[in-house]
Amino acid sequence: MSSLTIFAGPHALQRLRSEGLNADQFKVMLGASGGPKWFVLFGLDRYIFGEFFANRERELITLGSSAGAWRMCCLATSDPVAAIERLAKLYSQEQYSEQPTTDEITDQAREMLAQTLGPDGVKEIVENEIFRTHIIADRARGIGSSQVKALRMLQLLSSALLNTASRKTLSLFFERNIFSNMGQTSPFSNASDLKTAHVAMSKENLMDAMMASGSIPFVLNGVRDIHSAKRGMYWDGGITDYHFDFPFHAGDDLVLYPHFSAAVIPGWFDKRIPWRRVDLKNFENVVMVVPSKEFVASLPYGKIPDRTDFETLDYSSRVAYWSTVLEKSKRLADDFAALVGSGAGIEDVQPFTGER
Repeated sequence: MSSLTIFAGPHALQRLRSEGLNADQFKVMLGASGGPKWFVLFGLDRYIFGEFFANRERELITLGSSAGAWRMCCLATSDPVAAIERLAKLYSQEQYSEQPTTDEITDQAREMLAQTLGPDGVKEIVENEIFRTHIIADRARGIGSSQVKALRMLQLLSSALLNTASRKTLSLFFERNIFSNMGQTSPFSNASDLKTAHVAMSKENLMDAMMASGSIPFVLNGVRDIHSAKRGMYWDGGITDYHFDFPFHAGDDLVLYPHFSAAVIPGWFDKRIPWRRVDLKNFENVVMVVPSKEFVASLPYGKIPDRTDFETLDYSSRVAYWSTVLEKSKRLADDFAALVGSGAGIEDVQPFTGER
């Protein structure tokens, strides 16, 4: 039984069934927020980065938030497999004091990213003309940029409350910022579903953008006044774009979306709003590759890793669990490679419905 379940929008499904699956079909690749949930995709990332898109000569536009942004940045380095392996090792073995402060977690996260990218990684990402990186971070508006914790909490509670009525109300509290190395040619330069700003990615702001994209409020510190962007405090890109829900602009080409779950949740506050679903028009060209229910059930504890593991497991148990998931995730790569090589299993691709 395959370790994968694949969903495809109507245009993508038609192409897969008539052409099979190959790297040249894809113009866009997505990396969602989710923290350590991405460990289940590690083996698949290694295959996609090191073989599926190896020696690519045509532009691939990547879009990521939080841990997804970190993964997409690894892809744009000169040795993406080595980079994603470093990220997996460093992240899965992260260790904190018994009651870590946001300063401690933030400092370790920045050091982790620096070691992941290595001495030349920032330059390689910014100057990469094949893998076109886009990172989402959210600038707090109004009291959300305050140094006073109570005011930031009030803003988060207010935005969560109003979001239950309409996702568009997020723009009252946050401005989506897309850091891109494509400039005005970025296909996302006209995003209008939420208040959005576009920032030219540079060697001076890339690391701050990566940090901000994963800065979960009250877990990590926000990043203030990022170079070339508007002044203010920047937070986790998953607030507006947890799993994404806006046009991906692939044209007739396809969008590759390795995802850790069959559920696609637009924004961070939508996790507890079961009726909030993505616009199916945005997913017409998307091929979403997820671990099958059977594969997940075979993992320790019968689930994929998540941030609660920091609280429920001691360090040695957590590292053992996460290491097992990283090792087992190689099966996803094997099954995906078999699908690419032989086409066997294309008939099992399911229509994407947006159900949660």
